Amino acid sequence: MKVTIIRVNMFEKNSSDAMKPLIFPILDSLTPEGIELEFFDDRIEKLPEEIASDIIVFSAETFSIKRTYMLSQKYKKDSNITVVGGFHSTVLPEESELYCDCVLVGDAEDTWSKMIEDYQKGKLKKRYTSKFSRELGYIDHYHKSFEGRKYQPVGIVQFSRGCKFDCDFCSIKSMYRENVRQKNWDILERELKVLNEKILFFIDDNLFYNKESFFKFLQIIKPLKKRWVCQISLEIAFQDDILEEMKKSGCFMVLIGFESMNSLNLQQMNKKANLTISDYDSAVENIYKHGLLIYGTFIFGYDYDTLENVKGTIDFAHKHNFAVANFNPLIPMPGTKLYDRLEKSERLLYKKWWLEEGYCYGDTVYTPIGMSPEDLKNLCKNARFEFYSIKNILKRLIKNKLHLSLKNMWIYLLINIVSRKEIHLKQGRVLGGR
Repeated sequence: MKVTIIRVNMFEKNSSDAMKPLIFPILDSLTPEGIELEFFDDRIEKLPEEIASDIIVFSAETFSIKRTYMLSQKYKKDSNITVVGGFHSTVLPEESELYCDCVLVGDAEDTWSKMIEDYQKGKLKKRYTSKFSRELGYIDHYHKSFEGRKYQPVGIVQFSRGCKFDCDFCSIKSMYRENVRQKNWDILERELKVLNEKILFFIDDNLFYNKESFFKFLQIIKPLKKRWVCQISLEIAFQDDILEEMKKSGCFMVLIGFESMNSLNLQQMNKKANLTISDYDSAVENIYKHGLLIYGTFIFGYDYDTLENVKGTIDFAHKHNFAVANFNPLIPMPGTKLYDRLEKSERLLYKKWWLEEGYCYGDTVYTPIGMSPEDLKNLCKNARFEFYSIKNILKRLIKNKLHLSLKNMWIYLLINIVSRKEIHLKQGRVLGGR
């Protein structure tokens, strides 16, 4: 029996920023013995015209679901079944069932092996739903599926799943509704000790759950002398003891969702961590004081945004010479409170924008209050292009002394060059491919 697993891309075009997909070793570890596994990463390689497998599995999210359905139809035969899993199918399993033979809802840990077992018995169900109760297992970071494939030279680590916050635009709670689940400390330490990459990126949605847990994490990683990056909430901005220990343990950059400079927008998006910070400027300076670079993300298009006040948010990112920044149009993801709110108020331009034939990356999919849909699209596009112009990349490099250290400079330049390339590649491209 043979199973093919495909990590699906948004477009029919290779990406230069692809990192190792942890789903490959996770599914391998859950697969019963005696089954042949085959892996393809649609982000970095051309997929074959035909696949001769009993089961073809797609790992996808909302931006790649259209292409997933296209590939499912392409590869489907009487002799095989197609299976889809991921965030989108967890939120909209009924939709995915129209395009694939089977849908995995939620985590793979308690659905994957059961699906394969039922298939072998000829009793395959249309849907398998996770109870989200299994512990997070050990991940083989040098899995055979990564060999010969060109990924970014960064070690990818996941300590936890879920987020303690419930922002109305975020799809995390759509999948992980209960409390955050963290990996067993012994398992985490085992994984970290075998990683030989010089830089690690923790893909947890928010690495900071509470002080006790976070300090224990820092104690584990500190002796390993790794340099690492994480996504973390703004609540740590004035906690000097935390920032100091992060720096000592090897952290050199934090990805923080600033989202908006407008407190009314923050209230509307339920961004609780940010509402406790009255002065973004001081927060940034305090993080810099501890020697940490900042990767800032922003969302434009909430109800209290106007073309004029959003310019101040863009200026904020330039003023503080962030190492990296994302300027994103507000996207109502299915399953979120934001999506439900916009649907009820009849502001969605397309109910299923992810399947719209003409939808392109960067397009606005709803009617904003303070500007037109076209204005919002152009605002974000121009903000991205300006921030990642060669002139501004060099300007931010020189003006922020943290970027000029030998350890940070090459990382800064690599991230900015790759980000610039990806922005120009993705902007205006039709999802799924033609």
